[in-house]
Amino acid sequence: MSDSRSLPRIGAHALPNRVILAPMAGVTDRPFRALCRRLGAGLVVGEMVTSDPALWNTRKSRLRLDHRGEPGPRAVQIAGGDAEMLAEAARLNAEMGAEIIDINMGCPAKKVCNKAAGSALLRDEALVAEILGAVVAAVDVPVTLKIRTGWCADSNNGVRVARLAEDAGIQALAVHGRHRQQRYGGEAEYDTIAAIKAAVSLPVFANGDIDSPEKARHVLDYTGADAVMVGRGAQGNPWIFREIDHYLRHGQRLASPDDTERSAVLHGHLVALHDFYGEHMGVRIARKHLGWYLAGDARLDDAGRRALRATFNGLDSAADQCRFIDELFRHDPATAPHRVARAMMPDGTCAA
Repeated sequence: MSDSRSLPRIGAHALPNRVILAPMAGVTDRPFRALCRRLGAGLVVGEMVTSDPALWNTRKSRLRLDHRGEPGPRAVQIAGGDAEMLAEAARLNAEMGAEIIDINMGCPAKKVCNKAAGSALLRDEALVAEILGAVVAAVDVPVTLKIRTGWCADSNNGVRVARLAEDAGIQALAVHGRHRQQRYGGEAEYDTIAAIKAAVSLPVFANGDIDSPEKARHVLDYTGADAVMVGRGAQGNPWIFREIDHYLRHGQRLASPDDTERSAVLHGHLVALHDFYGEHMGVRIARKHLGWYLAGDARLDDAGRRALRATFNGLDSAADQCRFIDELFRHDPATAPHRVARAMMPDGTCAA
C-alpha cells in the first residue's frame, strides 16, 4: 500500500522519495554517492568530516570535501564537540557548496566518542543545545541532525534531544534505533523512533537494519517516520534504493538486477573509484566494495566467495580488477572461483 503523505522536505529541498543513503565513513565517497543516487536514493549524505579546519589539508579530508559535479542537494556531515568550531565548519562548508549541513551525534566509534563527539554528545544535553543553536545560526542552509536513541540502555534520551533539535531550528532528524553502547550489535529497536516522531513535527528518518523493501515498509508503518535511511544495507547492494522506492509506491517487489546489469554496475563502480582516488588508492578501496558485492551474490556459496575475494585482493592494477569483473560473469557460478583465478594468472591465461 502506497504512502499518501507528502514527501519529506529539508528546508527548501523536496525529496523525490522516502529512501536516503546514510553517511558512512570510508563508504559514502563521491563515487558511491553518485551510484546510489543513480539507482534511486532520494538523498545522499557524504562521509563525516571533522569540524577542525586545520585537519582539512589531509588527502582524506580533501577527498571527503570533494562534491564537484554532484547534483543537489549536496549534504555534508560534520563532527566535533565544540560549538564554535562546528559553527565555523558549517559556515565554511556552506561557502564551498554544501546545501545541507548534517551534524553527527550518532557515530559510536571510540576515536570519535573519546573526543566528546559523535554519540558521546548525547550524554550532555546542554552542550547538544549549544551546538545545535550555534550551527543553525551560522548558516543560511538547512541543518539536520543524526542521533542514536541514547548513550546506553539506561539513558535513552532520544525524545528529549529531538525536542532540543526542533527548538533549535533543525530541519530534519535521522535516528539510528540503537544506543551507543550497542554499536552495531543486536537488533535495532523502533519504539524510540516512534516516540520521537510523535513528539516533534520536523521530518524524522528511521535508520538501523533497513535491509529490504519489506523491512522499510514495516519500519515506516511502525514508527510513522517520513523516510528510511539505509546504511550497511546498501553496501554491495546499491539497487536497494530503487527496490525500496518501488515497493513503497506500488506494494510489489521490483525484479532483482540481472547479471548483465550487475556486471555493468560493478565495472562502473570500480572505474569511478580508480578515477577518483587514483589507481594506487583506488585499487585498495575497491577491495572492500567487491567483498560486499560478493557477499550479496546469491549465485555463490561461502567457499566460492572466499576464493574470489582472495583472488581479487591479490590484484594490484585497475585493469586487472576490471578484467576480474568481466571474468566473474563469464562463467557458471559453480566453476567461477577456479576459472576466474586461472584467468587472472600473471601470464594472462584465460579459462576457456
